[in-house]
Amino acid sequence: MSDNIVNFLHVTKKYLGQIALNNVSFDLPRGKIIALVGPNGSGKSTILKLTAGLARPSHGSVTVRGKSANRRIAGEVAYLSELDALYPFFTVEETIKFNAGLFADFDGQKAREILGFMQLEPDKKVRQLSKGNRGRLKILLALSRRAPLILMDEPLAGLDPLVRDSIIKSMISYLDLQEQTVFMSTHEVSEVEPVLDMVISLSKGQIKGMEEVEKIREQRGLSLVDWMKETLAK
Repeated sequence: MSDNIVNFLHVTKKYLGQIALNNVSFDLPRGKIIALVGPNGSGKSTILKLTAGLARPSHGSVTVRGKSANRRIAGEVAYLSELDALYPFFTVEETIKFNAGLFADFDGQKAREILGFMQLEPDKKVRQLSKGNRGRLKILLALSRRAPLILMDEPLAGLDPLVRDSIIKSMISYLDLQEQTVFMSTHEVSEVEPVLDMVISLSKGQIKGMEEVEKIREQRGLSLVDWMKETLAK
């Protein structure tokens, strides 16, 4: 089995004639937490949708665990969308039960533990939740999966800055990095830096840099934010 879980090979993606990704190639190693960073409109969400099998490349190929990324890989990928895709008429508990019925790898025990940590009220309707609490619920649903690949599109968006640190730490404690890989897009670069293994910078649909975070700090003496600014200035 390859050490890489995701492979992009010469991937171009066009929407209505507009190029969202332009000849992008990279591999993601297993058992790592990897961030995708860059300005709005750079192609971050497109990369995650292609990886999840929710979009198809215009050219090139995307594989996950050696299989072509399409809707049939949904059982192997947990995808947290930036969009609010929760059913507003469900309670928190009903939302959890619904997802448990959808995915064979959903871990009900882990979901209950995360529910307590996130301080979400099980009987509260989704439509009554604040934006931040809906964000917590989406994180709960993603982390409760035992899927080999967890994709998160801006998981910290809408969360109170005062709780982001504890939420980030919870992500680590509820992951099994012997079996799981996390690939996330984020604007909260400095906040997620302590838990990252690798980072990819993206601008105008092209990869500008890809590096191990430890090398950025120890060999180059840069913070992740400074490295990002340097790569995006190219």
